[in-house]
Amino acid sequence: MVRAKRPSGDLERSVMRVLQAAGRPLTPREIQPLVGSDLAYTTVLTIVTRLYDKGLVERERAGRAFAYRPVADEPGLAVRRLHQIIDGEPDREIVLSRFLGSLSKRDEHLIRQMLSDLDTRPADRPAPPAD
Repeated sequence: MVRAKRPSGDLERSVMRVLQAAGRPLTPREIQPLVGSDLAYTTVLTIVTRLYDKGLVERERAGRAFAYRPVADEPGLAVRRLHQIIDGEPDREIVLSRFLGSLSKRDEHLIRQMLSDLDTRPADRPAPPAD
């Protein structure tokens, strides 16, 4: 039987969804049935190792194995991805300018409101912690 090839990054996204939903660190053995019974343990181990190498999950000893948990919630991970993209570009001003120019009117309004809120925040009230 020939299995259909999954889209690139699909397994990583599936594992991240499982880890986000778990609310506690999981070992690859615990992740395996939650992602899909057709996956080999070694495949799950490879995926969580890649996620760890990318800094998207943390790990802690759980007996002879490691248990993994995400470093941030889904919005926090999206922010990390955006930072990685912007930080990897030689001219971040052009990237940010084109990004802002591509926003819908609704998103543009939302960003303007958020920037306004930042400008009016009292000096004694610190910014919320980043993920």
